[in-house]
Amino acid sequence: MSEYEVYAIKYGAMDRQRSDNFIARDVHDGPMPLDFFVWVVRGEHGTFVIDTGFDEGTATRRNRAIWRPVAEGLAMIDVAPERVSDVVLTHLHYDHAGNHELFPAAKYHLQEKEMIYATGPCMCHQTLRHPFELEDVQHMVKRVFEGRVCFHDGSRDLAPGLSVHWIGGHSRGLQAVRVRTRRGWVVLASDAAHFYDNFTLQSPFPIVVDVEDMLAGYDILRSLASSEAHVIPGHDPLVLARYPQVTEGIARLDADPIP
Repeated sequence: MSEYEVYAIKYGAMDRQRSDNFIARDVHDGPMPLDFFVWVVRGEHGTFVIDTGFDEGTATRRNRAIWRPVAEGLAMIDVAPERVSDVVLTHLHYDHAGNHELFPAAKYHLQEKEMIYATGPCMCHQTLRHPFELEDVQHMVKRVFEGRVCFHDGSRDLAPGLSVHWIGGHSRGLQAVRVRTRRGWVVLASDAAHFYDNFTLQSPFPIVVDVEDMLAGYDILRSLASSEAHVIPGHDPLVLARYPQVTEGIARLDADPIP
């Protein structure tokens, strides 16, 4: 079976408190920062970019800091954005669906539930639309009319050893990515689990459209991965501590974790 290299590429960071990252408040509060990542899956069947991050304009509007622009991070592992043919968007929140002009030749893989959600009546509620940027959604509609979007409904193989799986919870159409690697099945959880502690403690992140789906999603992640240690959370700085870095801020997730 095909095996892939998998990279986590940090492009941003923000300071948060532990109490910000769980619905159930922890009385023992303290710093718990959040990292922003995009991911690359590379093998004999091509190079797939997972999520596209945000750009300087969104960073300014949202008061976020870009640690290293996404294009620079990709270049450090010899990925040329203009030659990428497939981009998987796990969902359409601002930190996963920006940098609109970076991948001019790519087709985008998205759960149809996410498109319906991001353009439907739920967006009448400010609380639910807050994680979305209007421009990101508009660009996705434009790509639909350009014939550059592949919609998925549930689970779908993108290539041998690479598949997407609907999770929901955090956003209506959130999907995770399952990848066959030299160490087994790795699952890129994205925001199905922001931090390791979200799924190990069964304590959801507070930005959530469906708590039941989010909790059920933790079991789905485990069922897709070779072990719980093969589940990669979407925003945890511990990822860069647990896996070898090829350069600062870029970790190899197909490599064995650091003992």
